[in-house]
Amino acid sequence: MRIDSHQHFWKFDPIRDAWIDASMEKIARDFLPEDLKPLLDQSKIDGCVAVQADQSETETDFLLDLAGRYDFVKGVVGWVDLRSPQLSERLEHYCNNSFFKGVRHIVQAEKDGFMLQESFLKGIQQLKDFNLTFDILIFPHQLEEAVALVKKNPEQAFVLDHIAKPYIKDKKIDQWAKHINQLAVHQNVYCKLSGLLTEADWNHWQEEDFTAYLTVIMKAFGADRLMYGSDWPVCLLAGSYPHVVRIVENFISSLSTVDQKKIMGQNAHHFYNL
Repeated sequence: MRIDSHQHFWKFDPIRDAWIDASMEKIARDFLPEDLKPLLDQSKIDGCVAVQADQSETETDFLLDLAGRYDFVKGVVGWVDLRSPQLSERLEHYCNNSFFKGVRHIVQAEKDGFMLQESFLKGIQQLKDFNLTFDILIFPHQLEEAVALVKKNPEQAFVLDHIAKPYIKDKKIDQWAKHINQLAVHQNVYCKLSGLLTEADWNHWQEEDFTAYLTVIMKAFGADRLMYGSDWPVCLLAGSYPHVVRIVENFISSLSTVDQKKIMGQNAHHFYNL
């Protein structure tokens, strides 16, 4: 089964979705399952994982409702307040829904040190009790902190979103690569081949712009811990859904058929228990 491990749905709200600024007018509208399904079909993708884009339980409920109504939405990575004293009760509540697979917090918007706060660490430490994953959404300068987080939680299943958003447009790679290698040492961390287009020059990117970064990721994580993700509809800022699929498929084309199948779906199926 071919799985898109990372995409979003939303009914656009200019106040809630203020991160979509004037330069992102292209995605300042509704994006729902009926918009995605033809794109998945075109690229022979069988299903997807819907990931939160807003930090609210309302968002989690919205995504779970869609998963219940559209059979190609195989799982949801939602949001709950990991720092809440009532976290255990909220996780128990959401785990009654079989589509609830994991949690994400938009850490890229937080100040340095956020991931190592006692309240956040207590929340992360509860996830494994519910067999839930955690998506790590960060910028490159937060990678060292992510390594420290992972070291403190060796039994928790983590996945790095968007290869930690390296500065592809500026062709910066060395520091990012160093910290990626430190993170990948930990076998409980997977990585999504997602979010590449939007870190490049939106209007003038070339496929070869991504090769050096993908090579670092491949060597660090290996085919057993990588998964394809589109980051649709955010990817539309710089290209199309077929562009995203093509970049990943072309890069992994020299791998064995077995390894290609792992990256294009089997690893996501296993990681999220789809």
